[in-house]
Amino acid sequence: MRQNTRSLALTLVCCAGLAASLNTSVAHAGIGDFFKSIFQQPATEKLLAEGDAVAGIREALAKGTETAVNTLGRTDGFWGNDAARIPLPARVQQVGDGMRKIGLGATVDEFHLTLNRAAEQAVPEVASILGNAARNITVADAVGIIKGPDDAATRYFETTAGETLFARIRPKVEEATAKVGVTQQYKSLVNQAGPFMALAGGELPSDLDSYVTEQAMDALFVQIAKQEKLIRDNPAARTSEILREVFGK
Repeated sequence: MRQNTRSLALTLVCCAGLAASLNTSVAHAGIGDFFKSIFQQPATEKLLAEGDAVAGIREALAKGTETAVNTLGRTDGFWGNDAARIPLPARVQQVGDGMRKIGLGATVDEFHLTLNRAAEQAVPEVASILGNAARNITVADAVGIIKGPDDAATRYFETTAGETLFARIRPKVEEATAKVGVTQQYKSLVNQAGPFMALAGGELPSDLDSYVTEQAMDALFVQIAKQEKLIRDNPAARTSEILREVFGK
């Protein structure tokens, strides 16, 4: 009986303490809100951190895309850039080497230039596509990208938007190749390359638009990856609070 009395007393003391705590809190909010605030606070902090992760990755991708488009999508963005210049298709290069030996190098060079001009005109079309891809990033994607290698965000772009990007850019490449005279230059090259084609063996490529599109996309992703690595490695490249918050940790 004495032990039961002590247990009851302790229980009453604990209840009184809890009641006092509840009364203090309930003075400002209902009891439901009190418990809600207790159990939801950690989740709220987690969501805030996750939201920052998504926002940071989106901004990093936006910055990388802007830099890439501004670098490549202008006159000499490809042609004047040793790292981005689109090479001649292997078979054309082989034939071109023979043509140069008999003084037809100008024809080869003109065709090479037009391929790069076409890419320069098509690249600005990618901004909206990559923007849509960035808006679809999930929390899991963002966290994985932040913890991933230096080009994780770029690889995410390549995986999620690559096919859409190709489908969108290729028609623009077709327009650009027609505008800058790729087809005309190619016909001129082929007409003059007859003897060398036999020596090189095989046919010259016919789908130049797909070739230019693939090369342009490769160069684009290389530029975005460079910007992404810069943001990760160089605090000075984190030009906003969210970039400093996400990549500074």
